[in-house]
Amino acid sequence: QVQLVESGGGSVQAGGSLRLSCAASTRISSSYLMGWFRQAPGKEREGVAAIHWRFGTTYYGDSAKGRFTISRDNAKNTVYLQMNSLKPEDTAMDYCAAGSPGLALKQRAYPYWGQGTQVTVSS
Repeated sequence: QVQLVESGGGSVQAGGSLRLSCAASTRISSSYLMGWFRQAPGKEREGVAAIHWRFGTTYYGDSAKGRFTISRDNAKNTVYLQMNSLKPEDTAMDYCAAGSPGLALKQRAYPYWGQGTQVTVSS
């Protein structure tokens, strides 16, 4: 089983930046994707970004395009989400996920999840 631990969340003002990290307990399968999802109060969980572990192909949800960047460090079994130009609407619990989904941002297809890290953006 893959254990995922997120870190890097916190509280920032609008326009600020955060970098989230997700460390896996074991080596990530080359066939896996790792993704970031978030759930804001009163909203459904949405896909933010995902990356193919072997090929580095990236996928972004509409809310992330132009502001967020997903990256990976294969040697460290870690995926990152660099979040810039943060907005109050980015306030959410952010979750890291791993698996081999049919669609990169289909959260229900990911079997492995971290505990989440809170991102709060104030105006």
